[in-house]
Amino acid sequence: MVGLTTTMRRLGIITVTNSAVVTPTPISSTAAFSRNLTLPSPLGNHHLTNSIRLLKSRSLLSSFSCFSSSSSSSSAAYLPALDEFPSTKASVAVRDDNKKVILKGMSYASLQEWVESHGFRPGQAMMLWKRLYKDNIWAENPDQLQGLNKDFKRMISEHAEFGALSLKDVRSASDGTRKILFTLDDGLVIETVVIPCDRGRTTVCVSSQVGCAMNCQFCYTGRMGLKRNLTAAEIVEQAVYARRLLSHEVGSITNVVFMGMGEPFHNIDNVIKAANIMVDENGLHFSPRKVTVSTSGLVPQLKRFLRECNCALAVSLNATTDEVRNWIMPINRKYKLSLLLETLREELSSRHKYKVLFEYVMLAGVNDSMEDAKRLVELVQGIPCKINLIQFNPHSGSQFIQTDEDKMIKFRNVLAEGGCTVLMRFSRGNDQMAACGQLGMLGAIQAPVMRVPEQFRTALKASV
Repeated sequence: MVGLTTTMRRLGIITVTNSAVVTPTPISSTAAFSRNLTLPSPLGNHHLTNSIRLLKSRSLLSSFSCFSSSSSSSSAAYLPALDEFPSTKASVAVRDDNKKVILKGMSYASLQEWVESHGFRPGQAMMLWKRLYKDNIWAENPDQLQGLNKDFKRMISEHAEFGALSLKDVRSASDGTRKILFTLDDGLVIETVVIPCDRGRTTVCVSSQVGCAMNCQFCYTGRMGLKRNLTAAEIVEQAVYARRLLSHEVGSITNVVFMGMGEPFHNIDNVIKAANIMVDENGLHFSPRKVTVSTSGLVPQLKRFLRECNCALAVSLNATTDEVRNWIMPINRKYKLSLLLETLREELSSRHKYKVLFEYVMLAGVNDSMEDAKRLVELVQGIPCKINLIQFNPHSGSQFIQTDEDKMIKFRNVLAEGGCTVLMRFSRGNDQMAACGQLGMLGAIQAPVMRVPEQFRTALKASV
């Protein structure tokens, strides 16, 4: 044990003071301790019981910290440290190993500036931009830059990289959904999903982070913890790859949703930059109404997004009381339901024909009662919105079970009778772990399972 502890301490997995040792949480355990355990975090107080520091290594699971809940529960409540993993704000993304710029990490203005800095005309920047994103070219090497002069192509070859992702695998689900696995330069893996639709709409679901810090209890990605943010280039190229690889099979890819791995607003600089590239009329040219960015409810970043980006917004709500949301979505302990919803009322009051999409994952015995439906009607009053009821997708280690379809329909009917616009989303791609809440791969160290409130333990026992 001493040798293992020494090794873990050297790697930065744990630090030990006052002879107290904390080891990573096993998959099957819960975050329950005999005493309150709190770690420094911008989301809570800074009291440190026994001076224990846990999982501070950024390379492993630095995305979690915990603070004492105001409730009587003695379980530790893990929350993300939102000031870590700052977004890259540089105007030009550069690959450190060879000092080459990454083309898909640049806005058009930055690309034009870069082209001119090498002595070429602004018009050539537009020609390059269109070959990266338009006219079904989606160039991935200099040989595909038809129509550009030799000197310009030579400069690009010497000073730029086309791609930020390497294709690892494409997996097809029985319903036609495709899951694409990409390897990043540092060896980490992300997942992107392409979802065909009979109505002629095909959606690409992109990731914004490797893992996620939010620790939503129903989400497989949240169990990973956060490894790092994705760059704008790594986000944009998921959409480019999807079009290049699959357009001939599934038809035109018309929609983008930032609902893959990660909390987009935890990486807001790169997400806004990537979204703006996606909607550029001379580039990928997605309609802003068809690019939807989802958040668990980071209120300051939500305000910024609504003021700086004209793409659509989705908010993952999933509960009608703070008690339930504190449990299944720990970020609610920082940004309560009342604050989140009132912010939306204020921000959307001056927006014309703009509706937020509320996502509501239905968990049997937890948030799917008819009383929940009635409360939900009241909660969204005054907010221009649509509500998307989402079927829960099980995964390894999950403690939740699906709400049956009949009950989902009854829940929907209560919302509709209350004047809400309601959609229902059933599982797509779940036989390849490609459905909502199923992306990612767990490592040796995982986010802890939150203590279940007493009144819900009976419901969850049915899933065991």
